[in-house]
Amino acid sequence: MLLWINGPFGGGKTQTAHEIHHRLPGSVICDPEHVGFGLHRMLPPALRGDFRDLASWRQGVVEVLDLALTRHEGVVIAPMTVTDSGCFAETVGRLRELGHDVRHFTLLAERETVLRRLRERGLGRLLRRAGGKNPGPAGDTWAVRQLDHCLERLREPEFAEHLWTDRSTVPKTADRIAVLAGLTLRPHTEGRVRTRLRQATVGVRHIRFD
Repeated sequence: MLLWINGPFGGGKTQTAHEIHHRLPGSVICDPEHVGFGLHRMLPPALRGDFRDLASWRQGVVEVLDLALTRHEGVVIAPMTVTDSGCFAETVGRLRELGHDVRHFTLLAERETVLRRLRERGLGRLLRRAGGKNPGPAGDTWAVRQLDHCLERLREPEFAEHLWTDRSTVPKTADRIAVLAGLTLRPHTEGRVRTRLRQATVGVRHIRFD
């Protein structure tokens, strides 16, 4: 089974994917962004656009996930924002055509909720600046500029199943996905502090410096 976790940038996809992975023995995270980052690094900075527009990204994601789903016995988890119908058909749709059990979920939240979550990711901006990189104005990040488009598109029926997360914690969202997918997660028994530390570690590991 593939769990494709969609949602706006800053919507909690990565944290939810890692929560499920943490509590689902045998599962593995296959992040489609890594394919895109690799393609970006092959290009001069001036030519780097949205890697989802590259046919090589869409084909590569399908090929890698097809291999993982065919050879790996456990659940495969893919956290990735996809808002374009054509791109969705060429990735999620293509994997279904290949016969895989793909469960697609979109994490949604009100605009202010997502903006607050993006502000909480400010550590990445500080580390980029410390590394000599220019993170750009706080209110003008790429994720913020994409937010309205993402929220509008992802509410469409084709991107169901929709899960609203404004009043849900990451562990509770993971529980909801598991129930809908017919999976059994290990109980969430960590205290609040340990959970926050683990989530912070996930966030730091996903800071990009290029």
